[in-house]
Amino acid sequence: MRYQVWPVADPSEITTVTRDYATPGFEAPATLPASALADGQSYAWQAQTAVGESVSTWSAPCYVTIDNSRPTNAPTITSSNYAAEKWNDGGEPVEFTLSANGAADVEGFVFSWQSDVPVIGTSIGDYGIPQPVDPYTDTKYRVRADTLGGSATLTLVPPTGSGPMTLWVRSLDRAYNRSETARYDFNIKSTAPSISPAVPEPEFGQPTEFTLRPDPALQAKSPVVGYSVKTLRGQSDRTFDITARPDGTATVELALDGLYGENLQVNSKSANGWVSDAAWWGISYDTAPTVSSDTYPENGSGGGVGVPGTFTLTPKVKDVANRASAAAENSTCSRPPEAETGR
Repeated sequence: MRYQVWPVADPSEITTVTRDYATPGFEAPATLPASALADGQSYAWQAQTAVGESVSTWSAPCYVTIDNSRPTNAPTITSSNYAAEKWNDGGEPVEFTLSANGAADVEGFVFSWQSDVPVIGTSIGDYGIPQPVDPYTDTKYRVRADTLGGSATLTLVPPTGSGPMTLWVRSLDRAYNRSETARYDFNIKSTAPSISPAVPEPEFGQPTEFTLRPDPALQAKSPVVGYSVKTLRGQSDRTFDITARPDGTATVELALDGLYGENLQVNSKSANGWVSDAAWWGISYDTAPTVSSDTYPENGSGGGVGVPGTFTLTPKVKDVANRASAAAENSTCSRPPEAETGR
């Protein structure tokens, strides 16, 4: 394969490169020297196939303009409903306006809640053929400007329900060169729900009803439609969703069985997509049995060598005695053989 490239402004400056080996049906790339392509210049290029003594005619020329320069300015970021550098009431998606800030060749923007703004890549398909796609179809990270050098609007739900937030944005020109990064910092007050057990201190392993209530200000902005509930430190932790009533409340029955206690983590979910920060509720349990003896009192003196002692084991949680009795019925004990004494 042979390729030749020349600047449109001066067709006499032809650069030719070749690829000696190529597989039929596969891409056959060749590399141009960097000096052959100048930033801001337009070039024509064409290809020719050579097989032994047979040489094809040159293909019709294609054209490309080289753009290695990033947008001159970082974008500007504003929000109509969440003030920068202040604490804002949460409960509704954030409205952002992104502007090219005077960079005339900006085609769109790339944004993220993380400082590492995603880059644009192209996958390679069958036979080594690149598969370019419109990057603005990925609306999770990119948005096209309303006009070249213009602006775009975003409606985003923050990644967490409260606390400091930062949106990171870069402008993209038509060659997808990225500008310097701009950031928008703001803060969101807590919108966590409340968690109320039916009894102040639920017993270990006993089913207890918990009532979940939405933050009133949050409920007023958009009704809470459900909750995500997570149990922590239990013997079989799980995460599950429950549906809220029309007033935003919900109830769930749980039997807490953490040997040292258990925690609940609950997030509310609103109709407009808002997910609150987590509410926490927890309880501690002491499930270790007590041991007592009249003959050998704890931390005291009594008994002696060869003096039998009776020990009473008392459970602190229900049903342990029954389980212990069942286990004892299925076990046997034997007295160790007496040691022989020498004569």
